[in-house]
Amino acid sequence: MKKTTVRILLLLSLSFISPVFAGNIITDSNMSIEEAFLNVNPDCPYEILENQSLIELIYYGYDGRLHKGQVVMDYRLADDLKAVFRLALKMKFPIAHAVPISAPAYFNGTEWDDNLSMADNNTSGFNYRKAYKQKNLSKHAYGYAIDINPFDNPYITKNFSVPPGAVYDRSKKGTFYTGHPIVIEFKRRGWTWGGDWANSKDYQHFQKVPSDSQSSKYKNYIKWDD
Repeated sequence: MKKTTVRILLLLSLSFISPVFAGNIITDSNMSIEEAFLNVNPDCPYEILENQSLIELIYYGYDGRLHKGQVVMDYRLADDLKAVFRLALKMKFPIAHAVPISAPAYFNGTEWDDNLSMADNNTSGFNYRKAYKQKNLSKHAYGYAIDINPFDNPYITKNFSVPPGAVYDRSKKGTFYTGHPIVIEFKRRGWTWGGDWANSKDYQHFQKVPSDSQSSKYKNYIKWDD
């Protein structure tokens, strides 16, 4: 195969990410480390906090345009997360927005409020809190989980669903379902999807407990192109 042909094929394979560097990106979140952890739950142990990284993401929004957002998660999951979001970028799968839950819009005056974040269809990760209506800590409390487009992918049980007013309709953009390429990619990387749960369905939710061998050196801020 000629070198020119190889070069053309390589450029075509990378063409889906070229707009990322074109300077036409809408910024949904551009927090500093300090802002991302502002008003964090004072009960959160240091050994959990020290593993959290602010991770930069690039994605298509519901407006069909490129956006830059951020999530806070355990740094050992950053490589997985960016790989999945690169697939989403290639597919042009839309993300409403991704803003750390420390944002003023999601602070209720006392704590980071997951209900406010979900109602805004906001994609988020770390939040030191208990699982919904349970006594045990959520995987979000460790930075081991991410909720993606939560208003369009609600948490549904026999007795209630959240966020209030959300209706699951897999034909809508931004939703997940069994066999969805992003669900498959998460699971291929060892993540669990809430849509597979037996007694409830948490279509927004993906989680994984990382291993120490899974990632390289800790960084408190991880850029999209790192």
